Amino acid sequence: MRKAPDRVVPNEGLRYPADWRQLPYPFIEGLYDRTLFPIAEWREASRMALAVNEVESWSTDTGEADDELLVEQFRQKILTRRGIAAAADEILVTVGEQQALHLIFELLCGAQSTVGLEDPGEPDIRSLVHERGATVRYFPVGDTGVEIASGLEGIDLFYVSPSRQRPTGVTMPDSERAALLAEAHRHDTLIVEDDFECELGFLADAPPSLKSGDRDERVVYVASLSKVLSPGLRLGFLVGPADFIRAARRLRNLTTRKPSPITQRTAGIFLSLGHYDAMLRNHFGIYERRLIALRDALNHYRPLSIAIPPVTGGTSYWVRGPENLDAEKLRVAAQNSGVLIEPATPYFADGQGRSNMFRLGVTSLDESRIRPGIEALSREMLKLMNAPADAGSPQRPAEDSFASLPGAQLQRLFSDQRLNYQTVYGEPCIIELFADGSMRGRAGYAQEDRDEGRWWIEGDHWCRQWNEWAYGETGRFLVAREGNRILWLDDDGRRIDEALIAPSRD
Repeated sequence: MRKAPDRVVPNEGLRYPADWRQLPYPFIEGLYDRTLFPIAEWREASRMALAVNEVESWSTDTGEADDELLVEQFRQKILTRRGIAAAADEILVTVGEQQALHLIFELLCGAQSTVGLEDPGEPDIRSLVHERGATVRYFPVGDTGVEIASGLEGIDLFYVSPSRQRPTGVTMPDSERAALLAEAHRHDTLIVEDDFECELGFLADAPPSLKSGDRDERVVYVASLSKVLSPGLRLGFLVGPADFIRAARRLRNLTTRKPSPITQRTAGIFLSLGHYDAMLRNHFGIYERRLIALRDALNHYRPLSIAIPPVTGGTSYWVRGPENLDAEKLRVAAQNSGVLIEPATPYFADGQGRSNMFRLGVTSLDESRIRPGIEALSREMLKLMNAPADAGSPQRPAEDSFASLPGAQLQRLFSDQRLNYQTVYGEPCIIELFADGSMRGRAGYAQEDRDEGRWWIEGDHWCRQWNEWAYGETGRFLVAREGNRILWLDDDGRRIDEALIAPSRD
C-alpha cells in the first residue's frame, strides 16, 4: 500500500488507430466484434417496443422512474445469478457503467474522504477520485485480486473489482471476499463493487458477488450489459440501499436524466423473451474458445520469458514479460505487423515502471486469427529483445545465449527422463520421455490434461511431436543443460523454453 502521488497522471486513453478493424490482429480488450450482436433478436424486441400499447406505456411521462419491465428483468435475470436480492427501489438504470460510477463517487466521495483503490486499476476510476479532491491510498493486486493485508483503517470508500479485476482479470476467492467484508465492517468502510464482467465466468464456477454477502448495506454494486450485448447501447445499473438510490436518481436527473425510455423498454423485452440468456450462452462458448486459444498460443510460442495469471473467464490476459521488455516499444513494432496490444503502464498509479507488462484481449478478433496474431507478436518481441540498444551501438548479445549439446549426448540425456515443466499460465506439467522414443505428458494441478507423443534426435537437434498439445506440430530445438535445468534453444542459441530434470524415483 502506498500514498497517491502529488501529481495526477492524466488518462490518455487507449492508443489504437481509428481504423483498427482494418488490422488483422487487434488484441485490444473491449473493442467490440460486431458479428456477435444479435441483430434479428434486437430488431424483434424493437418492433415489439414500438407497438401502440407499448409506446403508450413507455412514452408516458413518469419523471425519473426507470422502465418497470427492465428493472424487473434485472432483478430476475441478472441479479439472482449473482446472489443478489434487491427490491425495485434499490436499482437504478444508468447510461452505461461509467455513469453509475460517476454518480457513486459524486455522492460518496469528497475532499475530506480517503479512498482505497486497486493498483493496477482503471485510470478512469483514479480520475473520478482525484477530481473530487479525495486522498487516495493504493492497494496492490496479486494473482488472487486486491491485497488488503495492511487493513482498511481510515478508508472511507474502497473500490474493488473482485470477480474480474480490472485490468488483470484475476478473481478474488471466497475466503478473501469474506475477509474484505469483515474488514470493511470493522472500520465502517463503504465498498464499491465493480462487477463489469459479471456474466463471463466460464472457465470455472463464478463465485457469488461481494454484494451477496453484504449484511449491513455497505456495498454499492455496479454492472453493465455492454460486455455481452453491445457498448453502443450504453445500459448499466447500480444496486444499493433505497435512500442512496433516491439520491443517485436525483443527481442523474440534474445531469443526463434517465437513459432513453425506448432503449430501456426494448432491452426489457429483449431480456423477457429469453434472447439475452440465449446470447449469453452463445457468447460463453465463443469467448471461452477464444480465451483458451489465446492461452494455448501464448503457451506454444512462449516469446521469451512470459507469464499470465490464472483467470476463470473474461476476455483478456495480463501478460508479464521479461524485466527488460519495453512494452511501449513492442506496441509500436507489433502495430507495424498488424498486431495491436495494450501496454500496462497507464493502469499503474504512478504512470511509470511495469514496462514489461501488457494486456491482450479477445473481444474484437475471431478465434482463427488468434494463433497467427500471437505468432507475429512473438516474432516482434524476439526481434526487439535482440536489437541494438540504439542506432550507434553494436548488436548486443542475447541474454539467453547458450552453448548447445551435441546430438550424441542428447539421446542419453533424454532417454527414460522425467521433466518438471510449468505452463505459461502457471500450471505444473510432467513430461515423461522413454528410451523407445515415446513420451507422455500430464498437466494441471490434478494432472487432468494429458497427451502422448514421440521424440527423436536429428543431428544436434532434439525433436518432439505431441498428438494434441502444441497444435500437434513438430518442435525442433537445440538443447543446453545447466545443472538440473534443460534449456530448449532456437538455432541462434536463445532460450525458448525450459524444464527441470525430476529427481530419481529410485
